[in-house]
Amino acid sequence: MTPGFGKAAVVAACLAMIAIRAPHGQRSRTVTVVESRKGRLEVALLLLAWLGFLVPLVWIVSPLFAFADYPLHPAAFTIGCALLATGLWLFYRSHAYLGTNWSITLEVREHHRLVTGGVYRRVRHPMYSALFVYALGQMLALPNWIAGPSYLAAFGILYLLRVGREERMMLDAFGADYEQYARSTNRLIPRMRS
Repeated sequence: MTPGFGKAAVVAACLAMIAIRAPHGQRSRTVTVVESRKGRLEVALLLLAWLGFLVPLVWIVSPLFAFADYPLHPAAFTIGCALLATGLWLFYRSHAYLGTNWSITLEVREHHRLVTGGVYRRVRHPMYSALFVYALGQMLALPNWIAGPSYLAAFGILYLLRVGREERMMLDAFGADYEQYARSTNRLIPRMRS
């Protein structure tokens, strides 16, 4: 299988991700921010995530990372595409449920409410789950040791350094309601019920 299949899948997935996020970003910018915890660390994490997102595109349009190519296996490609599609679906649903409550950074907006329905019913951070699933799909679909895992590495660092601060912000904003919600849900993976 040629790397062109992986390249096509990731370009399509990147375009889909941008198409999903763009209207939500545009809409959320129209709502006043009442609290922002966007400091230097947050800016650095966002830049790192963007870098991880762009590395595969650099690999696609240039020979820069060609030395790290390996043969694309059909099974890895198929599983990768399924994970990309699943991640994009969950990404879309997460944005749809958050509405104007969504922000790319640590912010509370005017009339912000705690969203606990839909995909947020069993997982506190389904958008992060979506991005991890997407990143795993990219890693499998791209036959390159640098471009494939770049988003997984970058997003993993963002998640580890952000999620605790984000949850503190939500606890400060929603108090006991968030505390109860946090007790009844996992961060990324739904609880298994017997």
